[in-house]
Amino acid sequence: MKKILVLVEGQTEERFVKDLLSISFESRNISLIPKIVDTKIVKGGPNFKGGLRSYGAAKKDLLKLLHDTNTIAVTTMFDFYGLPADFPGVKDNTDNSLCYEKVEAIENAFALDIENPKFIPYIQLHEFEGLLFTVPEIVSNTLNGNKKDDVQAILDDFNNPEEINDGYETAPSKRLLKIFPNYNKVVFGSMIANRIGLEQIKNSCPHFNDWVEKLLILE
Repeated sequence: MKKILVLVEGQTEERFVKDLLSISFESRNISLIPKIVDTKIVKGGPNFKGGLRSYGAAKKDLLKLLHDTNTIAVTTMFDFYGLPADFPGVKDNTDNSLCYEKVEAIENAFALDIENPKFIPYIQLHEFEGLLFTVPEIVSNTLNGNKKDDVQAILDDFNNPEEINDGYETAPSKRLLKIFPNYNKVVFGSMIANRIGLEQIKNSCPHFNDWVEKLLILE
């Protein structure tokens, strides 16, 4: 079976890759394996994992993964919201251009910095929680709140879930927390995504869809 490694920010993305994303790849004879970023190296003990604190740490992990000769590709799933200031392309993308133009420019800069033909950069617009807005009813039902209309009202302000913006108080996760104070990313994030299903997410989120399709055709 062919192997693709996915460097992710934390446990939620790890579960998302394992529980939902990898299923579509198994039928293509591809094993999709998530790896969480090491945030602190500890001598003689387990490393701290999760959260993208600096680009340098992520780059070290990526270069290690790219040395695995049994992989056909290495990719990432990092949130656009909260990218560290030293991340390639971030300082050059502070204007008011479209979010898709910004994220593609950052991905291109990322690829240039890593400079490896097996590397496929992916930055999630604007963060993982954006995907959950694909089906407001499922979000509301999972979080035990009769708040479908509140979630739908947010989605209605944008062309699609990916475009729900990334200001500190307007990022998708912040919006969910305002409606559902009980929302916990690790507990509910992958659960909601699984209930929505991969095909519905792909159909609603074009940048995410392009990434998945790009991986599925790898040989």
